[in-house]
Amino acid sequence: MAITYHDLYLKTRMALSSAGIEAAQLEAREILCAAAEKTAEELYRDISLYTTDAIAEKTEALQARRLAGEPIAYLLGEWSFCGLPFFVSPAALIPRVDTEMLAQLAMNRLKEHPGHTRILDLCAGTGCVGLTAAALLKNTRAVLVDLSDGALDLCKRNIRRHKLTGRAVSLKGDALQAPSHALGQFDVLVCNPPYIPTGDLAALDTSVKDFEPLLALDGGEDGLDFYRGITELWQPALKPGGHLLYEVGIGQAGDVGAILAQNQFEQIQTFQDTQGIGRVVEGVLNS
Repeated sequence: MAITYHDLYLKTRMALSSAGIEAAQLEAREILCAAAEKTAEELYRDISLYTTDAIAEKTEALQARRLAGEPIAYLLGEWSFCGLPFFVSPAALIPRVDTEMLAQLAMNRLKEHPGHTRILDLCAGTGCVGLTAAALLKNTRAVLVDLSDGALDLCKRNIRRHKLTGRAVSLKGDALQAPSHALGQFDVLVCNPPYIPTGDLAALDTSVKDFEPLLALDGGEDGLDFYRGITELWQPALKPGGHLLYEVGIGQAGDVGAILAQNQFEQIQTFQDTQGIGRVVEGVLNS
């Protein structure tokens, strides 16, 4: 039976809303755009027109996946970060608004350095933090390091997407092992590492624990394994006076600050997100 885009949108929104999905209005629009391969502007333009059976079936399939708990970003295959689009997949964490603070603070530090600068994005995932800096700061080059082949594939795709092939590169590397000297040194090292305590993983929301990669979530018994390892092992990758910026979990800022203080970092400070939660911890390598 023929159905208009408007009716299909309303039907999808109602199904999502009934399932308790808070952003049902936005997600219904995004699902319909993905199914119809239209931009939001094109959807609004055609909203009163009849759709096709194929688009209706694709919308219902995407809706079913969302109702099963799969994050909307994975359904769409891309997500926005700092206003820029990034390819996403279950191989890496979905870029989050909380992490935009990490990117913004990193860019603020890079702007303090005259001339060309280098940023290292460790545990890069999609590469969104390092690539945002390179995309918005024309004198900055980015190196993205991750252990996951799937994440590195996303990094490569996002490098191409933002036309940064000449100024960004992705490399396979273990954050818990010392870096190769061939990497050189960086003005800023940013890292959003795995920081969920192992015992807390089972209590995470289904959309996270069943769909996002465990490798990017499990931070060890107390959630601090990566902060300890990186702070000690990756100092050679920072220039003297270089900035190390971490995203941290709720209640971890004090412990991460102490780890930095024990490892030759000074000027340690914590930055709060819009919810008043300590979200980024920064230290400057003693020069």
